[in-house]
Amino acid sequence: MGIGWQNTTCEEISKVFSGGFTITAAVQAFMSTPYIMKHGSEYLKENYLKPAITGEKIGCIGITEPGAGSDAANIQTRAIKEGDYYIVNGSKTFITNGIYGQFVILVCKTNPEAGAAGVSLLVLDLDAEGVSKNKLKKLGWHASDTAELHFDNVKVPVKNLLGEEGKGFYYLMGGLQLERLSAGIMGYASCEAMLEYSLKYMNERSAFGRTINKFQVLRHRVAQLAAEIESIKIFTLQTCKMHEEGKYVVKECSMVKLLATELADKCMYQCLQFFGGYGYMEEYKVARAFRDSRIGTIGGGSSEIMREIIAKMVIDDIGYERAESNVDGQPSTVDSQPLTVDKIFATLPARFKTEKAVGKNLNLEFRFDSSTYYVLIKDGNLEIQSTDDRRPSTVDCLVETDDATYIAVETGKLNPQEAFMTGKIKVSDLMQMMAFGALFKKL
Repeated sequence: MGIGWQNTTCEEISKVFSGGFTITAAVQAFMSTPYIMKHGSEYLKENYLKPAITGEKIGCIGITEPGAGSDAANIQTRAIKEGDYYIVNGSKTFITNGIYGQFVILVCKTNPEAGAAGVSLLVLDLDAEGVSKNKLKKLGWHASDTAELHFDNVKVPVKNLLGEEGKGFYYLMGGLQLERLSAGIMGYASCEAMLEYSLKYMNERSAFGRTINKFQVLRHRVAQLAAEIESIKIFTLQTCKMHEEGKYVVKECSMVKLLATELADKCMYQCLQFFGGYGYMEEYKVARAFRDSRIGTIGGGSSEIMREIIAKMVIDDIGYERAESNVDGQPSTVDSQPLTVDKIFATLPARFKTEKAVGKNLNLEFRFDSSTYYVLIKDGNLEIQSTDDRRPSTVDCLVETDDATYIAVETGKLNPQEAFMTGKIKVSDLMQMMAFGALFKKL
């Protein structure tokens, strides 16, 4: 799908003053079916994607559980393979389109012992035997259906697996960026519509002998909202462009989702105030917009989660993007000859962020099929050893992988998250490894 189509669609459906209508269409187009388009077999595309495009089938995505909201890696729904079927047991909650939808992109554990690497995606028919639904009552979004789903020994054909088994979490990490961009577009577009609606009312409503759009305090509040809406709109559209170009813009998408949904909440609150007592009446559109906007800072990753993602990238220097071939536009530190593990480790001193390492003490052991390296960091100083005679007495983190995998990760041919979740790289302490990685520029 192109960026122009996505933007136009999201903007227009966000200006009908019904968050429930907007989210129903958005879940179908941007939050569920893209997984089939990107990772589905021809069978799944023919039987689910095509009917979804024509409107014959409605889809939804099942991530959140009663005990696992933003922590998708901690889901408990199980799908255990038995012959030609997966047997699914578990529950999902807050599922938009879950009552009237025909299928769900189900996030489940196909290998419960493997953590995030055991997460898979299944396309599950909602009319299958063993599926039960409970319609939830909500503060807002009354025009959409939101369900609690229960799965009791539901049989799902193995051919309904999306992509590869065990890569579901990795697929989610890619899909969530589009979801957050959609939330950003819907956020600023709903603000534009509501501000226009409010200005029309302010031009007609009189108090103390003049229309209320002449009162300075209200004029300045409108000016502030207009400036913020336009700023976030431009930032959102720029991030959409970057996403369309194939860039893995985790930080920017998180910022878009945070700022646009927070602004929508603020805008609806202040616009309702412009209407005075009428704003509290259901016959005025601002009352429904006020209720509908509140979910924006919660669904699709709460504002708190967005802030933590941004903080990790800005403060802790943790990167979620694919590794690039150069650093800050500078030539690569590796020569044009075929890469080896030895050559990569030879670049570590040149890529070491001394200023970031002050006060840090880390000892890591890297085991490859061809060699072993010890990387020692002590208060801003870096030491690299490849012989056991200088092995540290204690190792904070052990990293085990093969040469080809490590080279693929360093050169951007393999996403490090995928390598970790699929077991191609084994790490004894992920937090220590992330702290270590933050001390080096990309290759």
